[in-house]
Amino acid sequence: MLAAMPPPATSPSLPEDASARDRGDACPGTLRLHRADDGALARVRVPGGLLTAVQADVLGAAAESLGDGELHLTSRGNVQLRGLGPHCGGELAGRLGEAGLLPSARHERIRNIVASPLSGLDGRGAQDVGPWLRTLDALLCAGDRTAGLSGRFLFVLDDGRGDVDALGGDVTLLAQDDGAALLRIGTDRTVVRIPGARAPQAVLMAAEIFLERASGTGAWRVTDLPGGAGPLLDEVARRLRREGYGPAATENRDCPHGSDGPAPGLVTGRHDEAALSIGIPLGRFTPAQWRSLTETARHGGRGELRLTPWRGVVVPGVERRRAAGLLDSLGTIGLVVGPDSPWTGVGACIGRPGCAKSLADVRGRAAAAVGPVGLLPVYWSGCERRCGHPRGEWVDVVATPSGGHRICVVRGEERDAPVSVHDSPGGLAAAVAAARGTRG
Repeated sequence: MLAAMPPPATSPSLPEDASARDRGDACPGTLRLHRADDGALARVRVPGGLLTAVQADVLGAAAESLGDGELHLTSRGNVQLRGLGPHCGGELAGRLGEAGLLPSARHERIRNIVASPLSGLDGRGAQDVGPWLRTLDALLCAGDRTAGLSGRFLFVLDDGRGDVDALGGDVTLLAQDDGAALLRIGTDRTVVRIPGARAPQAVLMAAEIFLERASGTGAWRVTDLPGGAGPLLDEVARRLRREGYGPAATENRDCPHGSDGPAPGLVTGRHDEAALSIGIPLGRFTPAQWRSLTETARHGGRGELRLTPWRGVVVPGVERRRAAGLLDSLGTIGLVVGPDSPWTGVGACIGRPGCAKSLADVRGRAAAAVGPVGLLPVYWSGCERRCGHPRGEWVDVVATPSGGHRICVVRGEERDAPVSVHDSPGGLAAAVAAARGTRG
């Protein structure tokens, strides 16, 4: 069925502002490609970042035969294919549909779910959120009303460690040690305590109530709602009580300001298994790197990859005695396998030549400025939109129309006074290193 679909029309990318909302949500997907300077772009939603090795093979093959060969990880643990031909949409949809990566054409852009990538692997979380992930994705794909969500609306499943809670989801579940869950709307401190067994259903209810309140407002996300998250949370709590979710009592729980995600290296588990946490320089895989990682998951692990919102990958189910050797092997092909890599904490948007709005080849500049590991992450942006930037505390490097860059430290909603640096590789590298600080 999907293979016979006509190629989808491409749509231009729009900034997330009021004028963009007036024109409609143009967030790219698999069935709606985006025109970029380097060809069409497809964004494949991967709920919870969970891929089987077979699905990873399909993505890699599609990137090589239909695009430029590379795979790009996003800040929501999704995958982007770039350099696609203008008429490949039908074939791409068919391939992904056969691999189970496109369970619903109506819902494919709204399957934005991030989950704690080490959940169930290292014994640190309160609960394994895997069951929540599978149930929530099925509920979203089965709902008529959820198809009306924007491609930017974000669901977050945190196993209690606070890593993905820091990403600022629209609806967040926080696992608790007693088997309950806390439901957060936006980044509001107030949360609602609900039974863990019915947590995905509560998330679905919250999303549907958001759609009711967003109707006619142009709101894509909770932060766009008139009145913010508070009135929405009150209505969610009221309906949860009415639907028999118990007292649905509210309490206060701070939202973390930021998280670096799993450190690159070996992650030990409770049994004789380990996981490999891998970083990818600038979130971009070459075809050879992707094949090697997929083969490691297939023959060294349990045949599974977990893509992280920090543009990394976790390979679970590795025998502990083999883990060090597998890490070393992945390190030889340019992947980040330890916290001391100079690439740790370095990110960038696509920049030139892929993006027409970019003022510079920021990926090239970032590579030239790589130095000692910094205390703070750094993100290079080709323009003021800062696509894909992190949250919390980070160093913001933005290309300017004059040919230089503006550098400042961001702390939540606050920014230090910016420093302007001319386009000198040495001067730029020194300024970025000074802003990041270094680990002693």
